[in-house]
Amino acid sequence: MKRIAALLIVVLTVLAQSCIPRYTLNGASIDYNVYKTISFGEFPIRAALVYPPLQQMFENRMMDMVAQQTRLRVNDNVNTDLRMEGEITGYNLTPQAVGEDAYASQTRLTISVRVKYINNRNPDLSMDQTFSAYRDFSSSEMLTDVQDELCNQICKDLSDLIFNATLGDW
Repeated sequence: MKRIAALLIVVLTVLAQSCIPRYTLNGASIDYNVYKTISFGEFPIRAALVYPPLQQMFENRMMDMVAQQTRLRVNDNVNTDLRMEGEITGYNLTPQAVGEDAYASQTRLTISVRVKYINNRNPDLSMDQTFSAYRDFSSSEMLTDVQDELCNQICKDLSDLIFNATLGDW
């Protein structure tokens, strides 16, 4: 009787463990049996204002995020399972808060990126969408003094948004 009870407990434990959902902490929802490779096209700057380092900064951030949070192999070949390409369409400065002297006390830097996500295994999951992110800074600061840090922060925000909308399948 004790052997049957012990065997029953073992069987129930194994069955219960097989029903536990598994979650990944990186947010990616990729079936690695289907998707193995990804490629990135260039993201040229098509905005009216141009900050030349922005293209490389954004492209590197996207590739680093995919390399760190997925097991996909980044490949230069166009015929990969997944592909991302697009363009930087906006780099805008707008005044935000107006002070007592009628001058802006805060300025907002907004960057917009149009992303074409191509899923060669399941074309229904492909998309063409524009993403935007911004950071505010004091108008007493020169843009040239804060531009690198702002662009790095905005590129991080953009890559998070794009990753979640494409590979994260949110």
